Amino acid sequence: MSTTRPYPPGDRGPEPSGASGASAPVPSSGVSETSGAATAPAPVPASASASASASGEGGGRQARRLTFEDASGVVPMARDFTREALYAWGWLPAATADQRAAAEDVLLVVSELVTNACLHAEGPDELRITCEKKVIRLEVSDRGTGQPTPRTPHRAGRPGGHGMFIVQRLCLDWGVVRTPGVAGKRVWAELGAPA
Repeated sequence: MSTTRPYPPGDRGPEPSGASGASAPVPSSGVSETSGAATAPAPVPASASASASASGEGGGRQARRLTFEDASGVVPMARDFTREALYAWGWLPAATADQRAAAEDVLLVVSELVTNACLHAEGPDELRITCEKKVIRLEVSDRGTGQPTPRTPHRAGRPGGHGMFIVQRLCLDWGVVRTPGVAGKRVWAELGAPA
């Protein structure tokens, strides 16, 4: 298994404003949920129907998985699925503007990762979301061979090509995981809760 990043962890590379940061990933449609330390995702049905299970004690690792097999409207489906997880994990409803902005950032990153899988990798296969110690990790798997990278230099006025730049700007870290001998990749991104 290999992980690639355009920059070292925690460093989003050079930006026009001089700010630094990083980004993370997201998965897709049949649903499962787990909580507790080091629990593996439960098997997910091949259809777009949802199944859920929970284990472990509160405050530990929580996870959900959505598979997209034969699904249409995958971007809104991924956003709705993620929004439900944010409500279940206490990120929503938000008590402050900073908390609301953090939840909206998670939804935007999910949208960007799933959209990239649709545009550049024949669509997403799965979305995994985990929450542990105030960090949300999004993972989107697909069968594509391409390597997601932010366009450089970034030009705000140019149409298209902003997805990975947005992910890079909003996330703590992000990267790509490939497994030797297995087609496709998993693009991941991590976002933190507001202080």
